[in-house]
Amino acid sequence: MEIKKVGVVGCGLMGAGIAEVCARAGYDTVVREVDDGLLAKGLDRLRTSMAGAVERGKLSDQNRAAAGGRLRGTTRLEELADRDLIIEAVTESLAVKREIFETLDRACPSYTILASNTSSIPIIDMASVTGRPDRVLGMHFMNPVPVMRLVELVQAITTSDETLATSRAFGEAVGKRVIVSKDRAGFIVNMLLVPYLLEAIRMYESGFATREDIDVGMVLGTNHPMGPLTLLDYVGLDTTYFIANILFEEYRQSQYAPPPLLKQMVTAGFNGRKSGRGFYDYAAGEKPPQT
Repeated sequence: MEIKKVGVVGCGLMGAGIAEVCARAGYDTVVREVDDGLLAKGLDRLRTSMAGAVERGKLSDQNRAAAGGRLRGTTRLEELADRDLIIEAVTESLAVKREIFETLDRACPSYTILASNTSSIPIIDMASVTGRPDRVLGMHFMNPVPVMRLVELVQAITTSDETLATSRAFGEAVGKRVIVSKDRAGFIVNMLLVPYLLEAIRMYESGFATREDIDVGMVLGTNHPMGPLTLLDYVGLDTTYFIANILFEEYRQSQYAPPPLLKQMVTAGFNGRKSGRGFYDYAAGEKPPQT
């Protein structure tokens, strides 16, 4: 099967990025958000991202215009009914995702592939509420989507090899390096990344080292592009807390247990860059250490 028409459910940070790379790669793309306000905000984010790519010389102005012509927004899930592939990119709530998958399953023809951009929830939990579990898989893009080169495909026990092959070809067509994971909570990237991030929080929480020394140590000592506490602020402490809880619920292993400090910061609303304060107080002008 060849993918020609793509739908994206959700036009937040991840959904807008996914829609952008699809449109830029030549796909007829429709992105859906729950209301006009959120849709306008998401499309504005997408246009700003493409304008930035033009300024950096990564995208020609002509190709930006062409990508914009291949993209439209909607607030109705039913308008995705003619898509070959639909990528769900909404909040990490299984109940919300299941409702979307049930609706799409009823609305779409049998050939439509339904994918989830979830970073942690097992795919079988969504595939099981559809009548096409063989055509459901995980398609986990990395943030920021237009920049990060990876897409992580997740093959549930019900996902057919044909669906996986079609999705791999699509991932490569939008310019990503594809890796494949079995369907276990967290998949490849977050099963390795989350314990690392949580251990950095424990180290800082215990007074073992300063936040700056933890971050500089991992940047200069292991050639990471940013330190773990800076990365936590970038990803969002609330997002990390949610994923950690899913992993701990699944595996019951101590490395996935959220540290008390993480819970306290999320409860206080210190969610990182997006809230103005995380491990660094961006609203007060603090910046992570420059290396």
